[in-house]
Amino acid sequence: MRFHQPTIDYVARRTADGKTKQEIIRCLKRYLAREIFQAVKARPRPTTTT
Repeated sequence: MRFHQPTIDYVARRTADGKTKQEIIRCLKRYLAREIFQAVKARPRPTTTT
């Protein structure tokens, strides 16, 4: 929230919308979880040979 410019812009928008810091952090966590899930889902599965 201090160094990443897109996040700083997002926090400023949410603050202008009247959100509290806790609500903003909750939204950021959801956004991050969605991004990580998409990255993991897109990764090819390793093949196993037996």
